[in-house]
Amino acid sequence: MSATKAPLWFAFREERLLVHRGEQAGVPEASSLEDLGLGAVFEQEVGFLDGRRCFAVDLPLDAEAPEGTVFRELRGLWGVGEALFLMAGRAKQIVEWHRTHRFCGRDGTETVPGPTELAKQCPRCGLVFYPRLSPAVIVLVRRGDELLLARSPGFPPGMYSVLAGFVEPGESIEETIEREICEEVGVEVGNLRYFGSQPWPFPNSLMIGFVADYAGGELKVDPAEIEDAGWYSVDGLPELPPKVSIARRMIEEFVAGHRGDPKTLKTIKAPE
Repeated sequence: MSATKAPLWFAFREERLLVHRGEQAGVPEASSLEDLGLGAVFEQEVGFLDGRRCFAVDLPLDAEAPEGTVFRELRGLWGVGEALFLMAGRAKQIVEWHRTHRFCGRDGTETVPGPTELAKQCPRCGLVFYPRLSPAVIVLVRRGDELLLARSPGFPPGMYSVLAGFVEPGESIEETIEREICEEVGVEVGNLRYFGSQPWPFPNSLMIGFVADYAGGELKVDPAEIEDAGWYSVDGLPELPPKVSIARRMIEEFVAGHRGDPKTLKTIKAPE
């Protein structure tokens, strides 16, 4: 890691990240935030990327983008590269943690820095707050050479993905998978195999991926959660999630194991 490289600034104004204008949008680099003409409500170092220190920054609501930069939704930056996107996601979660834990949830006292770098503490009652992390399962359900894909109301137009849901208190991951899939599309699954995991900043998730086999039942979607669902062959896939997502990697691995070429899969264009 080189000390001569200027730090990268992951600066958020509400939900929007400050990035360079243009197709290859990256975050600003500067010796200090003041060099960018900006001031911080909150600032926290969050790691290194390509040898550069990275800082998460919460900007005032009236902050203006410096010349050559613009504020954009993080969901619109899927094409910037996985490492940059994941660091931006980490920064977003830490900024949101600061915003939502300025005061103690037990007695309302303003919090102070805690016993570790990523901790806040109530000086009155001693309660410690760490950044929130929400475990969620994401499951590719397969039936022969078909896989189950669905779209939620919040997806970009035309995009389908594998099923996912948050783990509830008192549940095992296996119980979450069975409940979520049954509730959302009405089918049963079995033969669970772990695939991998990925941090995901919408809102503060750790996505834990599994592959499962269809075990019975007819598709019946819950309209409160799912707009549409269906079985798709590897030769007839709809628009898919961005390549940076674990969902896309799961689908590509499934396709690669059959007769399709994952390089030809379609990706939905990210919203601005």
